[in-house]
Amino acid sequence: MMSFNQQRVRKLAALSVTVCVATIHAYAQANRITSPVETAKRFTLAGHIPPRARAEFDQGRVSPSLVLTHITVALAPSAQQQADLTNLLAAQQNPSTPDYHHWLTPEQYAARFGAGEGDLSQIKSWLETEGLSVTGIARGRNWISADGTAAQVERAFQTEIHEYVVDGETHFANASEPSLPAAFSGVISGIRGLNDFRMKPAARSLREVPQYTAGRNVHYMAPNDFATIYDINPLYGAGVDGTGQKLVVAGQTQVNLSDIETFRSAYGLAPNDPQLVQVPNSKNPGISSADLPEADLDLEWSGAVARNATIIFVYSSDVMSSIQYAIDQNLAPVITSSYGLCEQETGRADAATFESWARQGNTQGITWVNASGDAGGADCDDSTNPGLAVDVPAAIPEVTGVGGTEFNEGSGQYWSATNGNGQGSALSYIPETSWNDSAQDGGPSASGGGASTFFSRPSWQTGPGVPSDNARHVPDVALAASADHDGYLVYTGGQQEIFGGTSAPTPSFAGLVALLNQYLVSSGTQSSAGVGNLNPQLYSLAQSASSAFHDISTGNNIVTVSCPPRSQNCAASPVGYTAGIGYDQVTGLGSVDADLFLSAYTGKTITSVRPVTSMTLVASPTSIAVNGTLNLTASVSSSDGTTPTGTIAFTEGTVSLGSAVLSGSGGTATATLAVSGAQLSQGSALITAEYNGQSNTTATVTVTVSAVTTSAKPSITALANGASFKPVYAPGMVLTVFGSQLAGTTDTASTVPLPKTMDSVAATVNGVAAPIYYVSAGQLNIQIPYETAANSTAVLNINNNGQTASQSFTVAAAAPGIFIDQNGAPVPNGSASPGQEVVLYITGAGALSPAVATGAAPAAGTPLANLPVPTQMVSMTVGGVPVLPQFVGVPSGLVGVVQINYTVPTGIATGPQPVVVTVGGVQSAPATLTVTN
Repeated sequence: MMSFNQQRVRKLAALSVTVCVATIHAYAQANRITSPVETAKRFTLAGHIPPRARAEFDQGRVSPSLVLTHITVALAPSAQQQADLTNLLAAQQNPSTPDYHHWLTPEQYAARFGAGEGDLSQIKSWLETEGLSVTGIARGRNWISADGTAAQVERAFQTEIHEYVVDGETHFANASEPSLPAAFSGVISGIRGLNDFRMKPAARSLREVPQYTAGRNVHYMAPNDFATIYDINPLYGAGVDGTGQKLVVAGQTQVNLSDIETFRSAYGLAPNDPQLVQVPNSKNPGISSADLPEADLDLEWSGAVARNATIIFVYSSDVMSSIQYAIDQNLAPVITSSYGLCEQETGRADAATFESWARQGNTQGITWVNASGDAGGADCDDSTNPGLAVDVPAAIPEVTGVGGTEFNEGSGQYWSATNGNGQGSALSYIPETSWNDSAQDGGPSASGGGASTFFSRPSWQTGPGVPSDNARHVPDVALAASADHDGYLVYTGGQQEIFGGTSAPTPSFAGLVALLNQYLVSSGTQSSAGVGNLNPQLYSLAQSASSAFHDISTGNNIVTVSCPPRSQNCAASPVGYTAGIGYDQVTGLGSVDADLFLSAYTGKTITSVRPVTSMTLVASPTSIAVNGTLNLTASVSSSDGTTPTGTIAFTEGTVSLGSAVLSGSGGTATATLAVSGAQLSQGSALITAEYNGQSNTTATVTVTVSAVTTSAKPSITALANGASFKPVYAPGMVLTVFGSQLAGTTDTASTVPLPKTMDSVAATVNGVAAPIYYVSAGQLNIQIPYETAANSTAVLNINNNGQTASQSFTVAAAAPGIFIDQNGAPVPNGSASPGQEVVLYITGAGALSPAVATGAAPAAGTPLANLPVPTQMVSMTVGGVPVLPQFVGVPSGLVGVVQINYTVPTGIATGPQPVVVTVGGVQSAPATLTVTN
C-alpha cells in the first residue's frame, strides 16, 4: 500500500512532467517549407568552396564510388528564433533574470529554436530520394547527417567533387558552390562534409628527454608545477579537484590509454582513465601520428588540472564533428579543443555553422575552450595569406580563446634545485611575458591573437585595452605556452616529450573551468554544473577583481611569414600586436590565479590563507623619539612553496597601527608599514604583526620610545622629476623634494636596497615607505613607490624627527625625464658623432617587467636579457629623427633609473640637437646633445 507521502510525491512528479511538456509544446515551431520541393528550382549556398581547394591543386574529379560520410546539413533558425536565442543567452548570464544559469536540455533547445517536425521530415525525405543514407538527426533539431557516394552527392547538391593535392596531401572537395531545392531556402543554412580538409592541431613539441628541473637553468612543467604557479593547490586542499564533473576533449584520432596511465603514474596522479567515445556513424580514424600527440597532451593536462573529473575523449575523423556530437548529446559542461584554422582558410559558411553550435552549447551550460593558434598575429602561417589573421573557433564570441605566455624569471628564484612531490619544483607564481619564440624556432611560434574579420565585437568585450573598433578580439585569457621555456611534460607514443603552443594552456584552462563548475554545485550556488559562455564574466571580473588576473603587459606576437621561392606577390613583412596594460591581442586579459579567480567568480572565499612555517618582524630603528618614525617589516614564508599573499595587521596591545600588503616571490613575501612614535606607548612598546587575522601566525618586536625631541617643522616648496626637474611624476621615479628644514644633516645612501629612514628623516607616499637616496636641509631625493597607483592623486608625507609636512601630487603611468648636466646635455654622453653608440639615463618610466621591489635594484650578475624593462613602449628621436634603441633596461645596482643605449643617426647635422625619449606615448623634455664631426 502506498503511503500518503508517497502518493503526494508521485502526484507532484506527475505535475512536474505536465508542466515540462506544456512548456515544450508552447515553443513548438511552425513549419517553414511551404512550397513543393522541386529539383529543377534551386538556390545556391555561397561560401562553401574550401579556400584551400585552389585551381592549381586540382587533380580532376574523384571516383564516383568514393564514399563521403557524415555530410551535415545545417538548419537555420527563423529570424524570430534567432532574436529569442540572443535574448536567452544574455539572460542566462545576467544574475538579475530568472533565466540566470538555468540551462536547457537538447530537447528543450529543439522545441524552442529547432526546425519544425514537418520541415525535418521533408528534408530527410529529399535526401533519401537523392540516394543518400540519413545517419542522424540532431537532438536539437538543427542538423541532419547523411552518407553517400560522390556520384550521389554530386547529383543531390549539383556540384562536382574533385581531388586536390595540397602540401603533399591528397584531399577531396567540392569544386563549385552547392545548390539545393528553392523550397529549402532560409531553412538550410550550410553543408559540411563535402570536403575532407581538417582543422590543424596547435601543439608544439620540443623533442628531448627532460629531467624536470635540469641543469643550465632549464625547467619543465609537471602537473604540480602548474598547480603551484597558477595557485591551484589551495583549491585541491579544499577538495575542489573536479570530483563529480565531466569534461570533453575533442579529437580526430584514437589513443593508447597506456600513455595517459603512464603520465598520471609518473607525476603522482591517481589512476583515472578517460572514457573513449567514437562519434556514431563516423569513420574510424585509427591512430593518426599527426594527431596523437595533440590528443595525449589534451587528455593528460585537462586531467592534470581537474584531477578527479571524468574526462571524455570524443573522436572521429574530423575534430569538428566530435565537437558537434558532444554538444548535441550534451556530454559535459566543458569542451576543450586545441585545433583551428585562420578565418581566411575556414570560410564564412563553416564559421557561421560553428558559431551556431557554440550558441546551442551555451544555452545548455557548455563552456567551449579553444586554442587561439600558434602563428602570432599572422594566424594563417601561409604565404598565400601572410597578413594579420585570427583563428577559428577561438574567434567565435561564444568560445573562450586561450593564448600563450612565457615565464620571465629575471633574477628571481622560482624553482627548487631538486624535484619534490609529483616531480614538481616550482616554488611560486612566476612572472610572465608574451609567448613569442619565433626567433628561436626559426618561424612563426607565438600566441595567436588579433581582430576577427568574421565576428563583430560582443557587448561584453569591454575594459581597459580593448580596442574601440567593432571586431571580436582574441585571445580572452592566456597561460604558459612556450615549449622552449618552460614546456609541459607529456607522454605520447610510449615516450616522454616536452610540448608547448596554445594547445598546452587550453586543456589546462578547461580543467580550471571544471573546478569552477564543481565548486558552484558543491557550495549550493547552483543546482547543476555549467557556466555557459564564460567570456562575459571574464571581462567583468578583470575590472572588478583584477587581482584574480596576472596582467601580461610585455612582449608581442609579431611574426614574419616567409615567402616561398620565386614568389611574385608575397610581402614578407612582420605583422602582429604588442602587449600592454589591460587587455591586449597577445595575451588577452592575462593569466589567472585559480584560487582568487574562483573566489571572485563565486563571491565566496573558497580557501583559507596559505599555510605558514615562519614569520619574522623587524623594526628600523628600534629606538625613536615620540615625534620620530620607524618602519616595521614583516617577512612570511610558506610551508608549501607558494608565495604568501594577503595583508599583515600591526598592533600594540589592542591599538591598531595599520596594515600593509605582502609582496614577494620564491615562497617568501614581506610587508612594510611606517609608524610614528606618537602611535606607540612611551618606554618599551611591544608590537605584534598578524597574518590575515590568523592568531597562530604572529611575530613580535620591542621598540623603545623616548620623550619628544624638538626640531624645526619642515616645509615643502616644490616637487620635481629627479632628472628633468619638471613637475611630472610616475611610479618608481626618482622624486626631488625642495623645501626647508627637510633634514638636520646632509647624507647620501651608500647601499642598495635604499634605506627607508636616513638621519631621522622618513618619507611616505600614500602611507607606503618611500626609500631615500639623499637628504639635506633644502632637498630630498626619494623614490615614488611602485605600489603608487597611476593616474591618481598621491600624498607625500615628510617626517623630520617627528615634525611633518605633506603635499599632494598627480601620478601618471609614465613621466620620462632625461638625466642632464648643468648645460642641459644628457649624461654621461653630452656629445657624440654620427654613427657612435652612446648612453643616457631616464627616470619616470613607470612599471617594469619583471617587477622590481621599491628601493631595490637588479642583482649583480643578472643576464642582460633578464634585466627589467619598462612595460610601456619606449622610443626616441635625435634631432627629430626616430632612433631605435639598442638596449633599454634597468642595470644592476641602479634604483628607479633606466639605461638607454642608442646610436646617433648618420646624416644628422652637427651642433646642438634635441634628444627626446617617449614612454607609453608620453614625451620627455628634450635634452641637448652636441653632434660633432
